[in-house]
Amino acid sequence: MEWTRDVSAGDWLRERIDDPWRGTMHDVVPRGFEAYARVFHPASRDRPHGAAWPDAPYSDDRAWTEFSERHPELEIETERVTWAQAAAALGTTMHPLAQWHSLARFDPLANREDDPRDADGWRYHDPSEGALPADLLASLARVLARHTRTPDAGGVALWEGRGGLVGHLGIGPSRAFYQASDQSDAALDRHNAMLGGSVKDVWNNVFRRRTWQEGILSKEISEGPRLRLPNRDFVLFAGGVSAFTAEDWALSVPWRDLESEAHGFPPGAQSPNLIWPADHAWVLVGEIDFDSTIVGGSAELVAALVADPGLEAAEIPADTVLGYDIPDPLKP
Repeated sequence: MEWTRDVSAGDWLRERIDDPWRGTMHDVVPRGFEAYARVFHPASRDRPHGAAWPDAPYSDDRAWTEFSERHPELEIETERVTWAQAAAALGTTMHPLAQWHSLARFDPLANREDDPRDADGWRYHDPSEGALPADLLASLARVLARHTRTPDAGGVALWEGRGGLVGHLGIGPSRAFYQASDQSDAALDRHNAMLGGSVKDVWNNVFRRRTWQEGILSKEISEGPRLRLPNRDFVLFAGGVSAFTAEDWALSVPWRDLESEAHGFPPGAQSPNLIWPADHAWVLVGEIDFDSTIVGGSAELVAALVADPGLEAAEIPADTVLGYDIPDPLKP
């Protein structure tokens, strides 16, 4: 897979995306496919062993501090959970057009004071937006590869606004890595405080000259052409979906985050926001603000995605609205 300057390879997407936006999934998902599948991003849940979470909102510092002091070596059990599992545990209804906030019973526009919990003591956390875990993208890619004549050729695009992806000309770094320690360390505390305040320090930065701040991608790519779609600009790579069929695909993509690894984080890379094969048989859209990945393609492909045991997927109609500002049709 290689970066490409030929962003015209994505022109066909622009022709099939609503411009101006109309408030449906077709603001970002191309029209004109026989069928569409919604692949739900997993949520997560956790609970403490031998204790219960405090019956207090997160803003109650005293209650949570006392909880930590009572259980200094508390083991926390954490696991991935599907939307269907969460709905069953929380007493709500899962369906193809479900909204996470309805399943989890909270107002997405309010200042949330706590995460939802079930009768067994599990605390539920929101699905990620705009990204699939590496293993689920691999499962999805294996199905997609069987439904194109060109699994090794096509386009792969990443939204340029992902934190630290591209470099820029400025006075502050593209990102900063805070260091952690189990013990009190005055020097480390000063270092982290410096990172937290240096970019925001208007008085000391006012005369600082702008310099190139490195991103994950090279300066050439960072300053190169973009695939420009309505309200979204992407860095485009030439490559096929077959590059993502193995669960360790992050080890070989050009945007592997080597700097993060150097700071002790496990190997990883951002999941693509767009993938399509050269024959345009389908398109995968991981919109940055969606908690689901949308695939447009043939009815046969959508049926295969829905039937795949490694995915939580459902067929959805064209013009589906996935925003937070609409009522859930099955909300209890």
